[in-house]
Amino acid sequence: MGHRHRFGGGRGQDLPRAAGFAKGVTPSVVDATAGLGRDAFLLASLGAEVTLIERSPYVHARLAAALQAAAEDPAAAPVVARMTLLQGDARLLLPTLSPDVVIVDPMHPERTSTALVKKDMRLLRDLVGTDPDQLELMQAALAVARKRVVLKWPRKAPSMPGLPAPSHQIVGKTLRYDVFMTHRT
Repeated sequence: MGHRHRFGGGRGQDLPRAAGFAKGVTPSVVDATAGLGRDAFLLASLGAEVTLIERSPYVHARLAAALQAAAEDPAAAPVVARMTLLQGDARLLLPTLSPDVVIVDPMHPERTSTALVKKDMRLLRDLVGTDPDQLELMQAALAVARKRVVLKWPRKAPSMPGLPAPSHQIVGKTLRYDVFMTHRT
């Protein structure tokens, strides 16, 4: 993350584009599935106020410790100051928030290829399991996001069952961002 913070990509990266970052536009963001906090850190490094929600008490505690350590680094401290970490079920916490954008990155469907996902993601899956309530989480996000909901999903995976078609997609090498515009004020 340090390298990405110092050298990488900025608002032209796929996730910031999907979240609506543009010249002069920095939305407020809720990362409803914080996990390791990488996406939230990236968006906070671009100036966004980011609320992270993690439901696993163990992952939350590890992420809290990492954020506390990062806050002591003079280069990372301003970024961490824009991040607020909450522990709980995002389906219940989202209605208490009013973000411009909600990012949802549930545990992705099992791969059919033989290639393994990165080790840190395999460990995270072992810790938190699957997300059988991912459709309910997306519905909660769609009900509260003022401008858009971004679903981070494997590029070749079928759409999440039960969701309407996204407004548009940003497709990368291995991931796609399904963007659902909400346009609330």
